[in-house]
Amino acid sequence: MDLSLVIPLYNEAESLPELKAWIEASLKDFSYEIIFVDDGSTDGSWEVIQQMAAPNVKGIRFRRNYGKSAALYVGFEAAQGDIVVTMDADLQDSPEEIPEMVRMIKEEGYDLVSGWKQHRKDNALTKNLPSKLYNWTARKVTGIKLHDMNCGLKAYKADVIKNIEVYGEMHRYIPYLAKNAGFDKIGEKPVHHQKRKYGKSKFGMDRFVHGMLDLMSLHFLSRFGARPMHFFGSSGILMFLIGFVMTVCIVVNKLYHQANGLKFRAVTDQPLFYLALLAVVLGVMLFLAGFVGEMIARSSTERNNYQIKEKL
Repeated sequence: MDLSLVIPLYNEAESLPELKAWIEASLKDFSYEIIFVDDGSTDGSWEVIQQMAAPNVKGIRFRRNYGKSAALYVGFEAAQGDIVVTMDADLQDSPEEIPEMVRMIKEEGYDLVSGWKQHRKDNALTKNLPSKLYNWTARKVTGIKLHDMNCGLKAYKADVIKNIEVYGEMHRYIPYLAKNAGFDKIGEKPVHHQKRKYGKSKFGMDRFVHGMLDLMSLHFLSRFGARPMHFFGSSGILMFLIGFVMTVCIVVNKLYHQANGLKFRAVTDQPLFYLALLAVVLGVMLFLAGFVGEMIARSSTERNNYQIKEKL
């Protein structure tokens, strides 16, 4: 099979028949399957999917709303195509872009091709400006030069989605997950973006806050997930040394003044002493956190789960 289209959705009953017809018109030269993942819809989306069911149209339904990452995860598990395409169900992503994205993977050797909504049809204040800031930050942190990291329209080699785990709200950073798994040939294609035709957006401004926090978590895990002692241990030692040096300076200064008959303050009367004491305690706590994290990492069953590209 050439393609698997994984389409997560939540309350998109009105758009589904039109989306299916649009896909069929755009992919006449491919063998493909469509996997609709209903993320706990309450508007009858599942009934529409049941009506559209066919040998190449499949559906997966959650008992409740788990989020887009969960929907993509189960969709990736079910996908059987050589190339897997993800897109949103709200008719804002165009299936007509898919053949060119497939060509880029097959002929140009990309592991992943991400869409770039170059001319967005969203509200400039609530969507466009925050999106530009978010994507600029993501480029700086991940080192992946994508203009639109969170675009729902993406195409992957099947190996990519079978070797990454999408969880929480990490669907925003699938290119980064792919890069960390060794799939570093990542391309980008400008795609046409339509205005929402039915319903309303399921995402608010909070997604940008959550997105930044997820980016920080993912960046930390990619660098120190297997060796937490490198971060917490070195930070703890540094903090401890700062507190220790401050304490020594305070005590030496007090003894010097006392020995020379000069006016001095008791060590415990100096605010700097308590800051030094706090630094020592924090240093010990950080070191112990690193030690515990290291023990957990070393006992993990995934500690030697390496991605092997090929063997001879």
